[in-house]
Amino acid sequence: MLKEVLTETPIGVSLSPGIVLSLLDALDGPVLIAERAGRVLMANLRARQTLSAEGYPEIGELNLFTHLLHVDPKVIFTQIENGEHEVSLQIELRSGKIQSRVQWLPEPDWLVVQMDAPARKLPSDPAGQHTVEGLLQEREITYRNLLAAYLRLQEVNRQKTVFLASAAHELKTPLAVIKGYYDLLLSGSLGKLADKQREILHESKESCERLVRLVSMFLNYSALESGKLVLHLHDNDIRDCLSELTKRWHEAFQRKNVKLEFRLDPGLPVFRFDYQKVQQAVANLLDNSLKHTPAGGSVNLIAEPHFWERRASGDPQPQERRTQIMRHPNSARISVTDTGRGISAEHHQEIFEDFVRVDRTSSGMGLGLAIAKRLVQAHRGKIWVDSELGRGAKFTILLPVEKI
Repeated sequence: MLKEVLTETPIGVSLSPGIVLSLLDALDGPVLIAERAGRVLMANLRARQTLSAEGYPEIGELNLFTHLLHVDPKVIFTQIENGEHEVSLQIELRSGKIQSRVQWLPEPDWLVVQMDAPARKLPSDPAGQHTVEGLLQEREITYRNLLAAYLRLQEVNRQKTVFLASAAHELKTPLAVIKGYYDLLLSGSLGKLADKQREILHESKESCERLVRLVSMFLNYSALESGKLVLHLHDNDIRDCLSELTKRWHEAFQRKNVKLEFRLDPGLPVFRFDYQKVQQAVANLLDNSLKHTPAGGSVNLIAEPHFWERRASGDPQPQERRTQIMRHPNSARISVTDTGRGISAEHHQEIFEDFVRVDRTSSGMGLGLAIAKRLVQAHRGKIWVDSELGRGAKFTILLPVEKI
């Protein structure tokens, strides 16, 4: 009954393959989901068992048209364009021919193929047969409803992301104009300002800059949520990247009377990373530290070469590894340490989740650390926090400088 679920439920969603497959596996019939070109994206348990028994390639290497249907895709799409809701085709297996139904889902541009399931051996006793059939039908209806509910939740989440992106785009231009006028007024080009006027304009400009950062955060979040994040990888100097960033944040730290110190190790190599995305990730850490550090405190930004050892299950124990000679650094370690109130251990994981704010009295949407984590992971890196209540916090990023 998957066809009804996918037809009646909005499809323009970002599906989690693990969750969807766990639901599809409960269906009796083999089900395949393929992209327009024919590459199979997902298959439920019954489909994998059937194809494996017939000697077909692995799912990731299987092409719907070449290996299974043996038909030109134009044949299917011509019928669909002519108004057919589904196309019926026969699939020739070693064990015989089975009927299949192909349906096109326009928004994700997927083809869903449902194959007739091999007949089940039911009990010969009519009462027992009726019970088993009822249980099977009930189970399929339950999983169909679960899948429909999940897809609806995903659609609501998608609409939220679209709204955030649209609102952020609409706000971006007027905020840029307002900020430009603040700069023009403060430069004195439009006349001399009294001290009180200058003070008010500085406060207004600071609020405007906060809104600009929020808009930028929303745009980054919507790009990450919709899967449209693209990394522009080039050979860059991480020292230039972070030096430029600290100059940009110097005034904000000065206004709050928080000391910003930074140390960039001259041994840091040039390596491939997205200049803007790394700046955004570190900027979110600086913003978080500044927000939670009281006046008179300090924030330290340090970048240095680091040897990142990724352990496998067969690797030596820690005692043995410590006796080995340190190898050549293969990553850049960037740390942001503050003298703020700190974070208790039970919150160390959840602070990197979307819209999570441990301190409800602080400003912000709870997206900065979540975005930083995704940007770092997109670079095959790692991010974590070391902190205790009352002892400040230290956020650390590892970025690989070579293939690990």
